[in-house]
Amino acid sequence: MTRPKAPHIRLPIWMLTLLVLSGCSESEVYPDRPIMLICPWSAGGGTDTVSRTVAALLERDLGVPVNVVNATGGSGVTGHTRGALAPADGYTMTMVTVELNMLHWRGLTNITPDAFRPLMLLNRDDAALFVRADAPWQSISELKEAVVASPRALRASGTAQGGIWHVSLAGWLNDEGLDAGDILWVPINGAGPSLDALMSGGVEVVCCSLPEAAALLESGRIRSLGVMAEDRVQGFLSVPTFREQGSDWTMGGWRGLALPLGVPEERAERLESAIQQVVQGDEYLGFMESTGFNVSPAGPEAFREIMEAFDQQLGVILTGDAFQSVRSTRYGPMIFPGILVVLLSMVLVILAVQGGLRRSSEASRIDREGMIRMGMAVGFVLGYLILADRVGYVLTAGVLLVALLRGLGVKTPVALAVALVFAPMTYQVFAVALRVPLPWGWLGW
Repeated sequence: MTRPKAPHIRLPIWMLTLLVLSGCSESEVYPDRPIMLICPWSAGGGTDTVSRTVAALLERDLGVPVNVVNATGGSGVTGHTRGALAPADGYTMTMVTVELNMLHWRGLTNITPDAFRPLMLLNRDDAALFVRADAPWQSISELKEAVVASPRALRASGTAQGGIWHVSLAGWLNDEGLDAGDILWVPINGAGPSLDALMSGGVEVVCCSLPEAAALLESGRIRSLGVMAEDRVQGFLSVPTFREQGSDWTMGGWRGLALPLGVPEERAERLESAIQQVVQGDEYLGFMESTGFNVSPAGPEAFREIMEAFDQQLGVILTGDAFQSVRSTRYGPMIFPGILVVLLSMVLVILAVQGGLRRSSEASRIDREGMIRMGMAVGFVLGYLILADRVGYVLTAGVLLVALLRGLGVKTPVALAVALVFAPMTYQVFAVALRVPLPWGWLGW
């Protein structure tokens, strides 16, 4: 009696179908699917607020959704790295911030401004210090006196360890002849969560921009001791500058849009044109004015020069002896993966000593069919990773799901029916309802 062919024999046919589809040319219309805008900082902060406003306005001009994704963590490393390494197809932009000029000097990443193709600088904001309304300090001189009397007794935040607001505060302390770490910095990813910590008593001081704290400032729940600017900031004229209080220290940050290197120039220019329309529009200018954000648009070449100038300035600051406490971190980025490796090694050693790795005599041997099925599972994962961006989520998931079900012995009509329902349904839930960016592929879905 002839043994029927195993379902896995048909697997190469499904994979070949996907490979043929992936070779088809993409639509010449750009953009024809959603664009992802990566924000390296948490929701509620200034960068997130500007990102979402720009994204909403860009959607009108581009005619496709522009989805903001908060890729936080690593003091900004996660978002900037994800943006720099994104596919160079014009469907991923990053709201890069001044931390891009700092992370590589701190040894946290090799990503630098040269890893991006600048589109446009959007705004520049100066740092300011905030305390709760019931705090005992009324000026930066009184805050300095408190720090001198009790070094390392006060806690501050505003961003992650070594971020621009951290450097701004540490730089002022150093400029005043104090140690840069005399106010303990509590790393929090973003001004929004930092201000929440201020209100709950988790920190005593927050350093961020005036617009980021505008709501709490206007409600009278917090007050600003001063802004690190040359002149008083429009919209916040009641806040004195540090210079008015006897300090020459100034510091601030910037935000702008950029693409990964290698994006076709015609696509980059299309985005430039759309962004230019947005930043010149009344709605954007009205938003920036109402929230107090500085408006400082600059094109790609000027933006590149600004990033280079900041990179040199912050390189000098962060490599100086006074900023060792800011530049260094307690734990390196590989500490947690290292711990996992050590724990796994310990478990394997214990199992080896106790004989737990020996194969039980009662355990059934893995036959050829079982090995093939395990290989199919691995192949499906790899196939999705390789083909989804090119072919699209729905087609890739649908074909792979049919192949998987057939491999498990499910009849072809049933497998097709499940795939036809499940693949589009998951796309509608995640990509449409939840706006999770999923690969569109050459057919647009």
